[in-house]
Amino acid sequence: MNTTALLHALRDELQEAGLRGSFLVRDLDTGEELGLDPDLDFSSASLVKVPLALATLERIRTGEIDGARTLLVQPGRDLDSGSTGMSKFRHPARIAVEDLLYLSTCLSDGVAAGALFGLTPPAQVTAFLRGIGLRGITVRSDTRDLNETPADKLDRDEIHLAHSLAIGGGTAGRGHRIPQLDTTRASSGSAQAFTDLLQELWRPRNIDGQVAARVRELMRHNVLRHRLAPDFSSDASTWSSKTGTVLNLRHEIGVVEHADGQSFAVAALTESLVPAVHQPGAEALMARVARALRDHLRARRP
Repeated sequence: MNTTALLHALRDELQEAGLRGSFLVRDLDTGEELGLDPDLDFSSASLVKVPLALATLERIRTGEIDGARTLLVQPGRDLDSGSTGMSKFRHPARIAVEDLLYLSTCLSDGVAAGALFGLTPPAQVTAFLRGIGLRGITVRSDTRDLNETPADKLDRDEIHLAHSLAIGGGTAGRGHRIPQLDTTRASSGSAQAFTDLLQELWRPRNIDGQVAARVRELMRHNVLRHRLAPDFSSDASTWSSKTGTVLNLRHEIGVVEHADGQSFAVAALTESLVPAVHQPGAEALMARVARALRDHLRARRP
């Protein structure tokens, strides 16, 4: 199948499944890339924890923050949801900054990320990104508001109503009645922007090599592997990634490194038009679309 036909077929498949998305796959060595609406901005949800980790580790490297310093973190309040980490804690805990990085990045722990944002606020993370030449990702708020959506105020059997509001509350300019989905108020970025971040992490030019290596290590140990990982993990490849989810948004960014030396950055940012919390078919389709783009690029490489 030629490139035009492939992209057309993938768009049709996404539309039939009720998904809109921003996809991009890039060969990290040749720079060749292939995508669907890669410049479309989305609220980044927990993807923001990757630039947070990068900015925090840079401050540890320069001595502004002691990675061994412990912070007293209050327990979370989210005991009934599907969240992970300290949101399930029932008692305060003292945790080192570097261990908070693990919890925030690998477990997508929002409480840990909130503690790290207390050290490096959103505006400072954005300024760091601009300083290394990454302009497409903007960090506007910490992660605490991700657990304060309309869904968190409804009973479990009513959560579909929040998803209906999420689907119908947007504007043509990517604004939204729900602040967490409004790309002018929430942290935001596109597949293009997050692919540029992955490029810098895997082929660093403007950041310290050891800092980049530590972020790669954290992403390699991501425990949330239900979305793109099934299509990119194998005995002959390594998949390092970060997911992001809020209401009807499902995202994942990552890099697949093959045993033959080829490496591809993958960014898949999507919004569902189906008012349902659990959509395993959407997760599988995201992976299938991203895999098809990667396979097509890999087949074209000499």
